[in-house]
Amino acid sequence: MDLTADRVSTEGLRIELPSLPALVVGRVHHTRPGPVRHSFTHRHYQWLIDLDEPLHLPRWLKPVASFRPEDHLAGEESLPALKANVLRCLERAGIPADGVTRVVALTHARVLGHVFDPMTAYWCLDEAGLLRGVVIEVHNTYGGRHAYAVQPDRDGLASVDKDFYVSPFNDTSGEYAVQVRLTEERVRVGIRLRRDGELLMTAVVDGAVVPATSRSVIATVLRHPFMPQRVSALIRFHGIRLWARRLPVQPRPAPSKESVR
Repeated sequence: MDLTADRVSTEGLRIELPSLPALVVGRVHHTRPGPVRHSFTHRHYQWLIDLDEPLHLPRWLKPVASFRPEDHLAGEESLPALKANVLRCLERAGIPADGVTRVVALTHARVLGHVFDPMTAYWCLDEAGLLRGVVIEVHNTYGGRHAYAVQPDRDGLASVDKDFYVSPFNDTSGEYAVQVRLTEERVRVGIRLRRDGELLMTAVVDGAVVPATSRSVIATVLRHPFMPQRVSALIRFHGIRLWARRLPVQPRPAPSKESVR
């Protein structure tokens, strides 16, 4: 899947947001070009929510769609605290956050009490809707989490050094090339990992924005049941396949003491 496709070229990268909360329904795609080639595409959905607004849904839908701020970043138990953590991530990366008034997150919700979110993206917007920065939070299957803050250009492109152990088949070296897109109709996050000019991995999440009505939530959950459980299982399934094909495993470093606050 080509990360250069569908680039956004608006001056200052002005974001036209859909009505929130919303579902983002589409696909997730991964490719490893070598030394063991491996590629997959799976149906996928996430939520698009405003961190200033709780996820208001009928009580009977909460077992299949609940958002808990403590699942993210420093584990604070309120949306204002989570938003403050996102802004601190920007500031720590040298990106001014004083003009940010709105933070919109692309994330998984809990289903039957379970969530696993390999990647959560936070768009940080000023009052005029201009993108000031993006925080990408990454979780691994060892219970670790890490946040990268980037300042995309007018095409939604940015880069950042890799320094968090995610996959057992890649160490912490290399650079991520990031592409983000958020419009009223579509959301896309693409990440390429390169080391010394060599492409190691491409990951893309791409989907259409669907208004989060009770009917659309039920239809999506029935079409894509147990999404976070499925994500957890598929990550392990593909990891076992790569291990069985003798892709070298990289030693896991000691847990970082760096906070995501």
